[in-house]
Amino acid sequence: MNDLNIKSLLLTKQLKKNRLYDFDYDNQIIAHNKYDAKHTYKKTTGYFPGIATIADKIVYIENRDGNTNVKTGQAETLERAYQLLGNNGIKVNRSRMDAGSYSKEIIDTVAKNSKLFYIRANRCTAMTNQISEITNWKSIEINHQSYEVESIFFLQFFQDRKYRLAVMREKNKDGQTNIFTGDNFIYRSILTNDWNSSEEDIIKYYNMRGASEKIFDVQNNDFGWSRLPSSDMNCNTVFLILTAMMKNFYNYLIDKVSEVFEDIPPTSRIKRFIFSFISVAGKWIRQARQWKLKLYTDRPYEKLKFR
Repeated sequence: MNDLNIKSLLLTKQLKKNRLYDFDYDNQIIAHNKYDAKHTYKKTTGYFPGIATIADKIVYIENRDGNTNVKTGQAETLERAYQLLGNNGIKVNRSRMDAGSYSKEIIDTVAKNSKLFYIRANRCTAMTNQISEITNWKSIEINHQSYEVESIFFLQFFQDRKYRLAVMREKNKDGQTNIFTGDNFIYRSILTNDWNSSEEDIIKYYNMRGASEKIFDVQNNDFGWSRLPSSDMNCNTVFLILTAMMKNFYNYLIDKVSEVFEDIPPTSRIKRFIFSFISVAGKWIRQARQWKLKLYTDRPYEKLKFR
């Protein structure tokens, strides 16, 4: 079904073969009380599927029990996702993931299948000591907030590879001194193999992954992920992939509609689309021995063309 989903994206030309795309991966808790629900780290019960996206399109889903550790089996899941995309002629330029993908095995898989990658790094003692030796911090401003940034060589897993750790720090709000760092800064780090971009560009690009996370809100509220129909994981997994395909087809439809209807932007949610496009008075009439749909509106439905 994941393969069918990718083929449908190619058929509708939302993806094109031999093009380079940016790949995002995340795990999303889907809370429910079915009989096979397991306790999640958010103190709910449900599933914890891994979901890969390209822009606003879901390209791969693997379902998992809610009590599964985020890193368990993730390298294998990513390998299958990359392999399926590659088999369909889809090439990955950049991969972007949160700290749930920060492990040697996962980083190996991502680096092998991407030209560039950006993964949020977890702090450890060795990394903290390395960061504490930085003296030449550079000041930048992102979204009207001041930060200090610098890059260092990443030495935790791969001493033989020239991976980069883009480090960002900002003063905490309460001004208290951190017992481990000895200062009053909050530190965040992004692991990457991109040495050409500035720290500011890397941080801004990583922060844009928040747009891909909005897909989960759309799936939960517009396509039924918050109300799974079955009490069986396999059946619910089929439902997740089918509704992901529906979302992808909806993207295709709304793009076409927005070209003709100026009041319906391509970012419109389902509810707005229904009230603005579908809810229109009409009547089937018999004319020239044929049934024709007469719409009582002056909106330009006749201009819509799908190829």
